[in-house]
Amino acid sequence: MAARRFLYVIAGLIMLTLAAAIGWNIFQDQLMRVAFVPGKPFTLPPPDSAPDYQKADAWLSRPGLKDDPALWAPKGFAPAASPPIAVFYVPPTTYLGRDRWNAPYDDRDAYERQRLFAMSQVSAFNNIGAIWAPRYRQAVLGSFLPSSGVNDDAEKAIAFAYTDIERAFDAFVASIPRSQPILLAGHSQGALHLLHLLSRRVAGQPLAKRIVAAYAVGWPISIAHDLPALGLPACEAPGQPNCILSWQSFAEPADPHQVIDIYDRSTGFDGKLRRGSPMLCINPLTGAPDSAALPSANRGALIPSSGLKDAAIEQGSIGARCTPQGWLSIGAPPRGFSAYILPGNNYHVFDYALFWANVRADAEARTRSFLKK
Repeated sequence: MAARRFLYVIAGLIMLTLAAAIGWNIFQDQLMRVAFVPGKPFTLPPPDSAPDYQKADAWLSRPGLKDDPALWAPKGFAPAASPPIAVFYVPPTTYLGRDRWNAPYDDRDAYERQRLFAMSQVSAFNNIGAIWAPRYRQAVLGSFLPSSGVNDDAEKAIAFAYTDIERAFDAFVASIPRSQPILLAGHSQGALHLLHLLSRRVAGQPLAKRIVAAYAVGWPISIAHDLPALGLPACEAPGQPNCILSWQSFAEPADPHQVIDIYDRSTGFDGKLRRGSPMLCINPLTGAPDSAALPSANRGALIPSSGLKDAAIEQGSIGARCTPQGWLSIGAPPRGFSAYILPGNNYHVFDYALFWANVRADAEARTRSFLKK
């Protein structure tokens, strides 16, 4: 069953190869805009289309949910029977249509792709946390494709998607014990919404003291212009609780100029341009910023076998180092991932999978430290 489920994960990654990084201008030709940017102005979805987070069908994952994808684990690993903390996870973009600016939360195809990402990403935390992941009216893929004349519509779509995440978070907080520690996680669009959640609902609030860690992966964070508004510091050491982690994975020779071009033109949470400011990079192999680790430090990447007939954790095959600019270099292209790499040697789709066992151990160590404190 685990192997079969992993095949679904890989199939989903294939389908999402374009979706994963298009928001950072990796594909720029007009055909991509025609394929993914909605051809009509943004309009607010009808009020009756909103997910009701008091109901189970509004959740991708939550305790007690039947066939919960977040409880998947590769051979040799298993979810905890009684996890001590709660995890709030925001999935990445999975709606590929251009018929609207915000996806229906209950779209079947988008839901199946969300399941795939839950199995390959947030499953890393099921040893320490009861996982909650909302289905939401996410901004469609075209919202993250820079194109003249649609930026205002795209910004409205992203802002609207965040309103669902905020309501889901409120329902999540109300459903767990008032003193239970919380771990936050997200990827790509999900990480962006997570950052807004930190700045608006966590920073400066009593809730901030309950945050074990925040894994805002696959979205650039400016150390100077974003981090001060998020209410938590960057993680400085392995096992440190109450801090933020982020990384963006590239193999060598890396060409992240598309990411940097958009980053330099964007505005941080302080209202200033991010141009020239280093991005936050916490090495998932060391748990520390601006650091490097040999492949021997990798406790296990989630790698499919030849022919995609099985999957296993492979130890010691992928190293990583944070560059001065703030992206994560994984060295030469690693074995087992060659079919799904984005232009520029961008391994965005695999930000979690490359370091799955290390992310799992990292979260466990930060949880232990938090509980002791």
